[in-house]
Amino acid sequence: MDSDEIPTDMWIYYCAKRLKQHWRTVDPAQLDELATDLAGDVNLRAMSPIAAAALFLEPVLRPDEA
Repeated sequence: MDSDEIPTDMWIYYCAKRLKQHWRTVDPAQLDELATDLAGDVNLRAMSPIAAAALFLEPVLRPDEA
C-alpha cells in the first residue's frame, strides 16, 4: 500500500505509534501532535508512516535501533 492510499488519520496513528516505541516517557498527546506535524511534511508524507518516523528518529537512534 502506497502512503498516498493511507488516510491521513491512519498515517498519523502509525507514525505516532512508532515514535511512542522510542520515547516511552513522553506524553502520548505530544507524540500524536508531532506525528501530525510530520504528516504535514510533503516529503515525509510520501513515505510510509513507519519509514517517516524512522527517518525523523535517525539522528537520535543508536545503530542497533534503526
